[in-house]
Amino acid sequence: MRFDSIFRPGLFAGQTIIVTGGGSGIGRCTAHELAHLGATVAIVGRSTAKLETVAAEIADAGGTALSFTCDIREETQVREVVRQLLVRQGRVDGLVNNAGGQFAAPLAAISQRGWDAVVRNNLTGGFLFARECYTQWMADHGGAIINMVADFFGSMVGMGHSGAARAGMVSFTETAAVEWGISGVRVNAIAPGWIASSGMQTYPEALRPHLKVMHRAIPLQRLGTESEVSAAICFLLSPAAAFISGITLRVDGAAPNARLASPLSAFLPGAPENAARGQCTWPLGEHELSQPWNGFHLAGPTKLFTDE
Repeated sequence: MRFDSIFRPGLFAGQTIIVTGGGSGIGRCTAHELAHLGATVAIVGRSTAKLETVAAEIADAGGTALSFTCDIREETQVREVVRQLLVRQGRVDGLVNNAGGQFAAPLAAISQRGWDAVVRNNLTGGFLFARECYTQWMADHGGAIINMVADFFGSMVGMGHSGAARAGMVSFTETAAVEWGISGVRVNAIAPGWIASSGMQTYPEALRPHLKVMHRAIPLQRLGTESEVSAAICFLLSPAAAFISGITLRVDGAAPNARLASPLSAFLPGAPENAARGQCTWPLGEHELSQPWNGFHLAGPTKLFTDE
């Protein structure tokens, strides 16, 4: 069984595309879809075992994947991965800066070490990979870069270190789109909202009850799928997005818009109940009208939402 992509077969045939954080979650799904569409995918991460597992999955599905063990926060390692890939493939057409990570904590409880670790994961590492892809290949040949950020709009309470890094990555995206446009390089960001992904398993037990009901604060009344994020990535990498650069594409079911609803909505029916559930002041009615897209043939239910 292979990935069920909405894009035409062979869309990325002959291209080499890097996906950092390709050993799990959204990165794994994206690597599968890009390989299904003809790209040679270079998956990057810190766990050799995870990378080899995903590379084997892609090979079993008829695709091609190369794996590179690398700490994206280390400049020399990043430079060497890009160099090795160019020696092997002779080109780097796209980069998906997907790797990252954070932990839940209020600002007052975050140490400098914890702050630095999250900023290096979510901002510095992405900058290093983008810079190396640009200087070693894309400056002379063009390409497309996708930087993954997050739903930090309005604030990222409880993960302020990640919010600061993601906001920095959006600014980097906008700047790189200008500075590197002369080389035919497009640079965009994607901001996933609450996605049912394996990454949710890393959050503390105390947060799990909240995670199970947070779909109530989303106008579409559900979480997103990894496939929906992957599809957005493929679009921005594709020729259909040839005149799109410097943007941040949200994949979030309009959650930030609900949180930023007009204060006048506090006077509408249902506002007190919504406030009690931690929602925005606009009354979000429960429904099942938004159907998810899930083309990933190896996707399974997130354990968090199947536990009794």
